Amino acid sequence: MTNPRVAARYAQSLIELAQERNQLEEIKADVDTLLAMGANRDFALLLTSPVVAPSKKQAVLTQLLERANADQLTRLYVKLLIDKGREVDMLGILREFNEQYKRLKNISTVTLTSAAPLSAETLSAIKQELISGGKTESEIELHTQIDPELIGGFILEFDGQVYDASVAHKLKNMKDELRKPNLYQTQLAG
Repeated sequence: MTNPRVAARYAQSLIELAQERNQLEEIKADVDTLLAMGANRDFALLLTSPVVAPSKKQAVLTQLLERANADQLTRLYVKLLIDKGREVDMLGILREFNEQYKRLKNISTVTLTSAAPLSAETLSAIKQELISGGKTESEIELHTQIDPELIGGFILEFDGQVYDASVAHKLKNMKDELRKPNLYQTQLAG
């Protein structure tokens, strides 16, 4: 587990360097490539393994970054992380870079969970509604999930808020309402 303070400091330094060199978008693409590599279990194990020598890690990462046509700044940054013994924190640092990048670019992450897959048109309409309705920042990164237990409808999560328009949620609310003693029944009993 990466220390959040360490991740924030290292991510911020990469963002600042990328901005100084007017290469923020190129570095963001490299970060995304590295995070995609990090989804591979063997790659993640390589970074965290105390058995593999830092020089071997450096050689493997250099080769991977060359194949990916990574920017020189990214290559130097990865080398710095390995030299400082922070390769075990690399994926956490890169995830934090993405979070800082989103804040910098006013990008909101929205998670949409539905009972069944939604069409591209429906997803586009939902994005437009969020933007035009002023519900979120100017740009949206939409993640979708499928949960058949919702029965129908959807759950929308953004900016720390949850909007639950699922059939399962509505049925639960109805069930809760039916379990409450209502005023009429209370008067009859009394």
